[in-house]
Amino acid sequence: MSLYEQNPFPAADTDRHAIWQMLVERDITAFLAADWSLVAEDFIEEGFMGIHAHWSPNPDAWRMAWDLAGYRAEWLRQAQETQRTAYKGDLRAGIFMATVLRDIDINGELALVHKKFDGLLERADGTPEPMSWQTLYFCRKVGGRWKIAGFTGYMPNPIAGSRGR
Repeated sequence: MSLYEQNPFPAADTDRHAIWQMLVERDITAFLAADWSLVAEDFIEEGFMGIHAHWSPNPDAWRMAWDLAGYRAEWLRQAQETQRTAYKGDLRAGIFMATVLRDIDINGELALVHKKFDGLLERADGTPEPMSWQTLYFCRKVGGRWKIAGFTGYMPNPIAGSRGR
């Protein structure tokens, strides 16, 4: 395991450690393989809602975009497009290094998880591909395992006017 792939939460912090594994390590591995089956059990289908912020800092522009089936289709489309694109360097390393997941607010069996992307990939033809957005995941512990109940994604990073942390 490379340094950039190491979970920043100690194993003793079982909840945060498991959430990071789900939303960073497992998600990146599955995405690069375009294999939804690797993350399918990480979602709660009933009531799942994905909100697309359209990279806008204005919540009035945000829209409900996906139920779980619709999100799965979009996720697979993006993963397959990524597989068809040639990149310079190690794509896995680039995605890991652009991914920041340090803020996890846990209240009992619920968690609000802040995942940010802040980096730049470069395609083989030299075209830059900025990774500059953030997602808020709404997670629930079900049967002792953390799962994704929904998210608000594709928000700008940083959001204009925010002080950040």
